[in-house]
Amino acid sequence: TIVRRVAEEVSAKSLTGFYTEEIREEGRRLGFRLLTFDGRERVMAHVDFRSPHRVGRYGVDVSAIDNAVEAIWTPGRLPPLYIIDEIGKMECFSTKFVQMMRALFRSNKALVATVAARGGGLIAEAKRLRGAKLLEVTRDSREGLVERVKLWIEAAPER
Repeated sequence: TIVRRVAEEVSAKSLTGFYTEEIREEGRRLGFRLLTFDGRERVMAHVDFRSPHRVGRYGVDVSAIDNAVEAIWTPGRLPPLYIIDEIGKMECFSTKFVQMMRALFRSNKALVATVAARGGGLIAEAKRLRGAKLLEVTRDSREGLVERVKLWIEAAPER
């Protein structure tokens, strides 16, 4: 929700990226869909997916993540702002996602990303980035975070 609201608030800036939504039916969470800010959508994980890549009870469709990466990332032609929800276990099954994120970490592009609370590899790497500002989302902090992130983006030098 925070990521979508931030994207709406800064829509005048050139941005790209994606966010995830829960897939619910009769109050039960069945999976997750991935949506790019240019309107593409794919089911990324679902309880009915048979996959060697699993997080809890969800099978992960790595090709859905790969397709999202291909839609938003063209090396050499990077927009000034990326918004990614999220750097998490499911997304990290995709080699393309990990490569894109590492390239963004090395770039001078503004990056707003949600990061899983726990995890090694790319998840831990994101939290150790030099210059990263980590903001924890809690029930008490979430309302003010959209404005804080928006102000940070506005203060970032044009890239």
